[in-house]
Amino acid sequence: MNLLPIGTIQPMTVNRTIDTGYVLIKDGQEALLHHNDTENNLEVDQVVDAFLYNDKKGNLIATTKLPYVSMDVYDWAEVVEVMPHLGVFVNIGIAKEMLVSKDDLPLFESVWPTPGDKLFVTLGKDRKGRLLAIPATEGIVEREVESAPEELIKQSVSGTIYFTDKEGSAMITTDNHRGFIHRTERKSEPRLGEFVQGRVIDVKDDGSINVSLRPLKQESMGSDAEAILEKLEANDGVIPFSDKSDPEDILGTFQISKAAFKRALGKLLKEGKIEQRDGKTYLK
Repeated sequence: MNLLPIGTIQPMTVNRTIDTGYVLIKDGQEALLHHNDTENNLEVDQVVDAFLYNDKKGNLIATTKLPYVSMDVYDWAEVVEVMPHLGVFVNIGIAKEMLVSKDDLPLFESVWPTPGDKLFVTLGKDRKGRLLAIPATEGIVEREVESAPEELIKQSVSGTIYFTDKEGSAMITTDNHRGFIHRTERKSEPRLGEFVQGRVIDVKDDGSINVSLRPLKQESMGSDAEAILEKLEANDGVIPFSDKSDPEDILGTFQISKAAFKRALGKLLKEGKIEQRDGKTYLK
């Protein structure tokens, strides 16, 4: 007898009623449907569509409250709980919350999703056959998104981060376009699943977009200058940086590009708040 696959939606027949609900059957295999997992009173021999999963004891459980995602079906699932060193649990629209394993999350827990964030997932199984929520791969995202029109350039855009690391972050916008955020276009690395707002700085030939989470130059200059002043004040009025410093060193310390750093330095020099000597910047 072939076992009914968990994580799928199956047409099943009501075999009998019990105190806690119903017993459904298909191909000789039974599944328990609890009263809380169906919105209607069912009759014996009635056929219903049921989503199947195992409870903690390994029993086959059915629900007619169908989930947003199932095997090979992708959708957004909201994070409801974070378990350090284990992963995060997401709501897929049924009573059972699904685990996204730490193996499918960023290395650093500081950029793990928090409750309320959303992940684009499907269902899969671990080595023991237990159901897991699996984040979409880049190939799946490319299949699911749409090409962005050229008119989006310089327009505001918002969406959810589906991938992030030290080099950059990728998002799916609310209009279903794929966006990439280079590390120089963000002040800090966003969380996986975080909803962010930015602006389109390029529309690529492949239909994806480049996005900046940083404010416009004239808006960011002031905040960048404040960050430089704070760093000076915290280091006895001197920092080993100037307009000739290495871009990677600037990015690693201030999370801004060299061009933005030079603009902020120029503002502070013009205001007479700093001076530069021997490759260093001093607070006046």
